[in-house]
Amino acid sequence: MTPEEQLQQWVSDSGSIVFFGGAGVSTESGIPDFRSVDGLYHQKYDEPPETILSHTYFTRYTEKFYRFYRDKMLCLDARPNAAHNKLAELERAGRLTAVVTQNIDGLHQLAGSRTVYELHGSVHRNYCTQCHAFYGVELIAEGTGVPKCPVCGGLVKPDVVLYEEGLDQDTVEGAVRAIAGADMLIVGGTSLVVYPAAGLIRYYRGNRLVLINRDPTPYDREADLVIHDSIGKVLGGIAV
Repeated sequence: MTPEEQLQQWVSDSGSIVFFGGAGVSTESGIPDFRSVDGLYHQKYDEPPETILSHTYFTRYTEKFYRFYRDKMLCLDARPNAAHNKLAELERAGRLTAVVTQNIDGLHQLAGSRTVYELHGSVHRNYCTQCHAFYGVELIAEGTGVPKCPVCGGLVKPDVVLYEEGLDQDTVEGAVRAIAGADMLIVGGTSLVVYPAAGLIRYYRGNRLVLINRDPTPYDREADLVIHDSIGKVLGGIAV
């Protein structure tokens, strides 16, 4: 039996699959990740992306932060790929119970997924740091300079988790409950080196841990099935 055939059999036999994904899920939609050859870490900026995308930098150099953020973090023309679409299809079929994602692009929801735990937030939500009013991505994308709240004039911040910031506790708890209750966990498109997010797969207690990633990960030895291939190709080939 090939790895793909094994994956198909497990999917067909499961009723509470959880998918845990990272940047590799969205690279096939044209959104660059951080660590690949073409990723943000390999592009040339005055400061490295992890510095610009930090809480300290946002606070001290807010205008420069937004220049980078609008240029590199808002990929609003991107569309869901085969992986996003298949996961939404599996949810509609009653086989997949949740998606846990490190991505902030909203492509899972655009594909039709309903139960999505966004560990690092979303570019589509933005809030005033003074009056806490929420705004869509248009306020950021269509503006220039530092975005201000139309209601009170306060600074508007993307609802994304920057370096030096903690994850939202309610989101983490929801993700942990979903993973702990899964009869199959599919991990895809992530190098599993970003913590604390990567540590959440430790809560899975089943024996159908599947890793789908182009490159090896630190968890390959612990997985029950490993497939080194395109996440879109592998998931797209699953029959529901």
